[in-house]
Amino acid sequence: MNIAIRVDASSEIGTGHFMRCLTLAAALKQRGERVRFVSRHLPEYLQDMLAEKNLEFSLIGTRHDDVILDELAHARWLGVSQSQDAVDTIQALSDVAWEWLIVDHYALDSRWESKLRDRAKKILAIDDIADRQHDCDLLLDQNLYADMETRYNGKVPIHCQLLLGPRYALLRDEFRKQREQTKPRSGSVKRVLVFFGGIDVNNCTASAIDALAGMDIFDLHVDVVIGALHPRREKIQTVCQRLGYFCHVQTERMAELMADADLAIGAGGSASWERCCLCLPALLVALADNQILIAKALDSYGACVYLGTSNTVTSEIMQEAIVSLLNTRSQIKILSEKACSLVDGSGVHRVCQEVGC
Repeated sequence: MNIAIRVDASSEIGTGHFMRCLTLAAALKQRGERVRFVSRHLPEYLQDMLAEKNLEFSLIGTRHDDVILDELAHARWLGVSQSQDAVDTIQALSDVAWEWLIVDHYALDSRWESKLRDRAKKILAIDDIADRQHDCDLLLDQNLYADMETRYNGKVPIHCQLLLGPRYALLRDEFRKQREQTKPRSGSVKRVLVFFGGIDVNNCTASAIDALAGMDIFDLHVDVVIGALHPRREKIQTVCQRLGYFCHVQTERMAELMADADLAIGAGGSASWERCCLCLPALLVALADNQILIAKALDSYGACVYLGTSNTVTSEIMQEAIVSLLNTRSQIKILSEKACSLVDGSGVHRVCQEVGC
């Protein structure tokens, strides 16, 4: 089958949408399918990832025309009207007949999807926020919400099949394999993993480092993971070196680092499901509005401790939460067991089966 994926990444959008699409694309390609990415905004290092995996890529170009954007909360992410983006995407896909079009973009809705119906037989929409209408055949929302079963009522066609919850979390195969060797934590904390996503504009990474450094625990192993485009990359690397922490930039060893850790401090995005798959208890900070409900749901379920948003959580708040967990080993164990029960690492295979691969 020929399968196209429309997704963007930038400092504003983040890299999470792209990374989960890349995971799905790699699984589809492994099954012998042809996959092409179509993007308007995509940093070169992410384009390089596509090249390394021999995935097709079409850059439809950034426009600077004055346009009246629609009412969607994330319309500015696109930079052009949905109609113009549809025209450009159709052109990028005009050479081949496509069985599936996968779209993962908060700035695109049913108006765009309807225009692409002539280009693809079926459409899979990946969403998290349920704030707009979709014209799709499959809708994937891999997150945990209190209203998970009803949040898309009236927002998708009657025939649309819903793939809801962490059971469908798009995780790389290395997490599924690592899961087979990973057990829930006992409650002892010897290693801490700090990771706030690929970009971390508000530099929560530095706050977590400050929190850990101020605790005077000398036998704690700390791994800090940052993306290649982190705005404070050099400073973080310097501080980590001074403190004896291990800084990993754009690492390929995330599953291994999570499996080795006893506690994580990080964002409430897609990495939540990676942590859950590997039974890793976490202190979560929401870096964007769409992460708040997910983090709160995980906290209510008992799979993490939600600290608040990046605008309100300080290093002092983080430190207090770390100390509290270190003093209650039983809570670490419970958090780990609850996280472990949510995700088994086979979500991407389930999605591939639903697509017919």
